[in-house]
Amino acid sequence: MFVASAPSRLDFGGGWTDVPPYPGERGGFVCNLAIERRVRIALRPGVAEPDRVPLVAAAARRAGYVGHVAIQSDFPIGAGLGGSSAAGVALAAALAAAQDREFTPATIAEWSRALEVEELGIAGGRQDHYAAAFGGALGLTFGTATAGDAVEVEQIPLSAVGRAALEARLTLVYTGESRISGETITAVLDAYRDRTPRVVEALDRMAVLARGMRSALHAADVTTLGALVDEHWVHQRALHPRITTARIDALEHAARAAGAQGLKALGASGGGCVMIISTAADAARVVEAVSPFGEILPWRIATTGVEVSRLSPDA
Repeated sequence: MFVASAPSRLDFGGGWTDVPPYPGERGGFVCNLAIERRVRIALRPGVAEPDRVPLVAAAARRAGYVGHVAIQSDFPIGAGLGGSSAAGVALAAALAAAQDREFTPATIAEWSRALEVEELGIAGGRQDHYAAAFGGALGLTFGTATAGDAVEVEQIPLSAVGRAALEARLTLVYTGESRISGETITAVLDAYRDRTPRVVEALDRMAVLARGMRSALHAADVTTLGALVDEHWVHQRALHPRITTARIDALEHAARAAGAQGLKALGASGGGCVMIISTAADAARVVEAVSPFGEILPWRIATTGVEVSRLSPDA
């Protein structure tokens, strides 16, 4: 039996700029952080179960694998943490190991992303797959003048002081709401293709802010990171009215009153999780203030990405 796990992520900034056609035309940049909220995949040779979830069925079909596939996660579904991509990465790594195929984090990330796009018709970006495959803090450059699908990965070193500051000052809240609809995503992408100034300017600024976040992480400067995240939320909201919700707006008001230095909804938003950055001294007050609006999710940094192991049949 082969078992694989992959982390989910917090996207600090630059999300949407990794989604075609933006990176090929203007160059995207994302700064994110893998967290120890993982999805786990177990493969066991044998007869395939008939009622597989679409992602599992698509992965097995693409790899030509016949057998039992079990999937388990320790994060809420639809939380905006990149969970489906983490599942795809874990599936890709487990299938490669079961079939004795060589792989690298980058090849696993691209296999998982191709699975979503080509098998499931999900026109998403790449950042979530890379966070799950590599782990840690990443600065991801998407697109070049000659190759719109090129990806450059920078693994940002985090000192012990920096890791402790992030874990002490970042609060993660799951609002319990469904995430953004496909119609809203399509509307944002269509607005970019139509060169709607509001959307193009927001995306350009989000990429710039994400590069600043990379520098803040290098310097273990969580206060600057919070300010950049806060501005990013302004531009993220400008992409479409449905990116925020009444619950998120109420949570934001409460968090700011309790001393939040910066916040943003994670993923495409429309619900899911909200990340709040405060001083360590204000963190407990922030948690108390936002608890009525969602579930507080404990978290810690995932220093490693996808992991695979082989177990004996009686393990």
